[in-house]
Amino acid sequence: MTTVEDVSTTREATAARTTRRRGRRLAGYAFLSPWFVGFAALTVGPMLASLYLSFTEYPILSPPKWVGLANYQRLLTDDPRFLSSLQVTFTYVVVSVPLSVAVALLVAVLLNRRVRGAGAYRSAFYLPSLLGGSVAVAILWRQVFGRTGLVNWLLGLFGLHGPDWVSDPRTALGTLILLHVWQFGAPMVIFLAALRQQPRELYEQAAIDGAGPLRRFAHLTLPLLSPVILFNLLLSMINGFQAFTPAYVVSGGTGGVSDSSLFYTLYLYQQGFTNFRMGYASAMAWVLFVIIAAFAALTFGTSRFWVHYGDER
Repeated sequence: MTTVEDVSTTREATAARTTRRRGRRLAGYAFLSPWFVGFAALTVGPMLASLYLSFTEYPILSPPKWVGLANYQRLLTDDPRFLSSLQVTFTYVVVSVPLSVAVALLVAVLLNRRVRGAGAYRSAFYLPSLLGGSVAVAILWRQVFGRTGLVNWLLGLFGLHGPDWVSDPRTALGTLILLHVWQFGAPMVIFLAALRQQPRELYEQAAIDGAGPLRRFAHLTLPLLSPVILFNLLLSMINGFQAFTPAYVVSGGTGGVSDSSLFYTLYLYQQGFTNFRMGYASAMAWVLFVIIAAFAALTFGTSRFWVHYGDER
């Protein structure tokens, strides 16, 4: 039979547990508070400020003046360089992202085999990604593909005369795509970690059933890696849309001859920090945000047709 003292004791114990849980929750929020403050001050705040500035004419040296949708209207109807930069950026992303992911997957599959010196190979392949996006690498790339660079020196050994690869409108974008593909180390490491976790018994059973290497790769490796492929595609796509340093350094900040290497981010930089049109540059930044979000949504939307998860039946 339950007495009044038992009920009181139970209530006190419940209240004590609730107090402890509340204390742990408050302690967690206290430890997270520096991140919340930084997120609000360094991410949300600047984003809201840029959203406001995108509806203004803001030449930096004078206060912003509200112009409504004028910046967006000019972007879409009266700025041929905007459309040119979009075309260059779309070409760069559509070509370089699948290539870099495919190369990373191929190298990861090769390195997953037991070979002597595999650690050294992994480090060598990862090194370009470690330096990726740096000014030094972009300058080195400009020297390698310049008129008197290493590539033309090698072609000269066979009596061939190559162009200035980084300045010729026909090849400038191709050299930047090649630079992006060359820096495949980060997705390669992710693929390699995923390959190490795949169940070996599936491959043994497939080999017993007579499946060759290509069939095992197509029907086992790719489906098992499809979530990781999706992850690497999304990261590479976002990085591709935001690429800036290689285009700026290789083209000298101009976008190249005939805007052949005028990336969207480079044109945004020119508008904001060369022409001092911060309102217009903010509008460009929000258009880029919408484009990246649309591509990410499209990728997620189509993933249900080709991405396979382990808990699916």
